[in-house]
Amino acid sequence: MNNDDISNEFNALREFSARVGNDPLQVQAAGGNTSIKNDGILWIKASGTWLANAVDSELFVPVSLQPLLEARERDDPNAEKATDFVCQELNPSGLRPSIETTVHAVIPQRVVVHVHCVDTIALAIRSDAQALLGDVLCDFNWLWVPYCQPGLPLSHFISAHLQPEVDVVVLGNHGLVVAADSVAEAESLLDRVRSAVAQKPLSSHEADTSGLQELCAETTYAPSTCRHTHAIAMNRYAVAVAEGGSLYPDHVIFLGEGTTVMHEESSLTALTEKTQQQRGKLPVSIVVPNLGVVMHRNANASQHALARCLSDVCLRVPADATINYLNAQENHQLLNWEAEVYRQSIAQ
Repeated sequence: MNNDDISNEFNALREFSARVGNDPLQVQAAGGNTSIKNDGILWIKASGTWLANAVDSELFVPVSLQPLLEARERDDPNAEKATDFVCQELNPSGLRPSIETTVHAVIPQRVVVHVHCVDTIALAIRSDAQALLGDVLCDFNWLWVPYCQPGLPLSHFISAHLQPEVDVVVLGNHGLVVAADSVAEAESLLDRVRSAVAQKPLSSHEADTSGLQELCAETTYAPSTCRHTHAIAMNRYAVAVAEGGSLYPDHVIFLGEGTTVMHEESSLTALTEKTQQQRGKLPVSIVVPNLGVVMHRNANASQHALARCLSDVCLRVPADATINYLNAQENHQLLNWEAEVYRQSIAQ
């Protein structure tokens, strides 16, 4: 490629990233990441930034690819954050690479796209996910990855099992990766996979906003301002899926372990005090069956986005599904992982 082609392709990546980042059914808040490899450099979305801003803001970090891959191979702990491999002269903003940098590095295609597609997650959290995906992705070259901690452990699993023809990777309890040699091919592949995994949402109805406002009176909570977020509370099967435990990493990172559900016998104040005693912090969001969802008044945009994501995912899980929840150790790893603590610290 000449310089003009490279520039055009990079601009295409920015525009595509922004389109994906502005679709809450594909990416929520700072979740997801895109990358492009060129002349030995992996340009990847910065940790904690929003793909939705890819056109208007500088989001991509240049990482020296081969030294990073060599460090990963020898289990160098510096490969985890990848900050030691940033081409500083090309990174005037001092951005930090995505926590998934090593995942993008081990996938050979030039363009790699990782999204938290809610239809994919709704399948990938199920105990029979691999069989279900085998049916709907039979026309694709795809790899199933049981849940791994994001970052270095995930990249090790993918590297060990990836075949040259694979260009679709489904991450258990996590999301979707597609890869291609151009941005246009990656976007086309993503669209085709999304169509294949599409799930029909369960029925729901409008929230009782007046009831929620009454419930929240004189508390530090307020009804969610998003009608999609409320929908989970209006379907008992969706509530049960959420109440069962943690489903995927970004929920744990931004909303905390599990989902707080308010039952009829509780008052909002009593419930929040009990939760704070048990977990050491107030719940960010609370599902109130048959009323809607309330959010802590200090909740940021990322937390609001992940509250909607929970609703979107749970409404795509059928009533008879068996769910594979993250276990206590996996929750602990996420909540105490330096890379995720950093991402929380800069959350919008």
